Amino acid sequence: MKKSSKSRNGSKPATTPSPASPGPRATEAHPHALDERLAAGKALRERVARDAHAAWKRPANRFDPVALMQQSDPERLPELVPIRYGRMLASPFAFYRGSAAIMAADLAGTPASELRVQACGDCHLMNFGGFATPERNILFDINDFDETLPAPWEWDVKRLSASFVLAARSLNMKDSVGRDAAAAAARSYRKRLREFAEMHPLDVWYAQVTAEAVLDTLPAARRDLLAARLTKAQAGTGSELDFPKLAGVVGGRTAIRDAPPLIFHPEEARAPEFGAVLDQVFAAYRETLPDDRRVLLDRYRVVDAAIKVVGVGSVGRRCWIALLMSAGNAPLFLQFKEAVASVLEPHAGASAYAHHGRRVVEGQRLMQPASDVFLGWVTGPGGREFYVRQLRDAKIKPLVESFDEELLLLYAKICGWALARAHAKASEVAEIAGYLGSSDQFDEAMGDFAIAYADQAERDHAALKAAVRRGAVTVAQEAG
Repeated sequence: MKKSSKSRNGSKPATTPSPASPGPRATEAHPHALDERLAAGKALRERVARDAHAAWKRPANRFDPVALMQQSDPERLPELVPIRYGRMLASPFAFYRGSAAIMAADLAGTPASELRVQACGDCHLMNFGGFATPERNILFDINDFDETLPAPWEWDVKRLSASFVLAARSLNMKDSVGRDAAAAAARSYRKRLREFAEMHPLDVWYAQVTAEAVLDTLPAARRDLLAARLTKAQAGTGSELDFPKLAGVVGGRTAIRDAPPLIFHPEEARAPEFGAVLDQVFAAYRETLPDDRRVLLDRYRVVDAAIKVVGVGSVGRRCWIALLMSAGNAPLFLQFKEAVASVLEPHAGASAYAHHGRRVVEGQRLMQPASDVFLGWVTGPGGREFYVRQLRDAKIKPLVESFDEELLLLYAKICGWALARAHAKASEVAEIAGYLGSSDQFDEAMGDFAIAYADQAERDHAALKAAVRRGAVTVAQEAG
């Protein structure tokens, strides 16, 4: 295993870096100066009008979207790259999910108020959902932070808004439905952000979008189905549910079952020294956990690890799942997901953290109301950086393919709410609230932007299809 400095593997850094300041006046803000901060935000409309955010026009010298995506191919496992493009080829919505780098480059040229937050960086509607807190309560929140970085707040809202138009189109809904959902997400964000701006900092810090609060937003006819999913999610840990699907007795020992090409043991996992490498990796990862979490981790032993393909944009990045067992043979699956520079960095500036696994972890802790008890980071063999979390812990994914128009609109409002809470917890947002104001001008601008950028995503998806036809991109289509 390649040795790293302590500041790189996160065990005991000599100095602790601080995240980049989320806003130009964040450190000057006084807790009793809410009116002044709101007024300062309102004054920014003179420089960037709220309806200016409605526009999207493809620049004449815009980059080649396929070439931009291919820039990361050499960093990925070559046998998995065709799967990545196969998943993106499925639809414009699937393409959008895997093309955060493209939109980041486009957003860098759009109007912005210059107020920054700790941004998600890949804020589309499929990166929200339910998850269990350490207390086993189910919350609704953002659940993907691979691209998190301090950046303009508008970028998250715009990516979220456009995703609703593309989702609506994938469901054969009219553009008016997608536009309404996009505007609803922005409207919910604006109204909730103002509420958070007026709250005491501790109240914001402890704020949560609970399962009960989500249920309260639904019509009575919708509640029973979601309530049943919540009950199932709370019934056991993700590892208990995953174990019979992912592992069993293989060759006389407990191990992860291969299901190529999506789950497999690479050659290095079959080498005699792999066990020692795993022990070194876990020892380094353990050092990034608080003492109480180390005690918990120590009650498990590592028995196996394999590569598991996840997501769309992440396909080809090294994503390991490790199977651990307790003395009583209770399973625990941890995910070691490769972390590289955020797609926002070329446009928003470098991370304050030298280790990208730590960048993800610290951003997640800042933005989420509660995070995975096993959340940590590590440098692996070859100097590759990873962040670590449970593979699944009572996660509830949105079943977007089953949404009707009413449910899509309701979901948009909840996503806007959760995004406002995340931005407010991690950053000073009073000036943003002042900028947005009480009218629907920004909300309607987001509806227009979402339509225009969804059209751009469809053109980029068509460019990928053309690249596949001429043999410039190889794809692998998965069964089903």
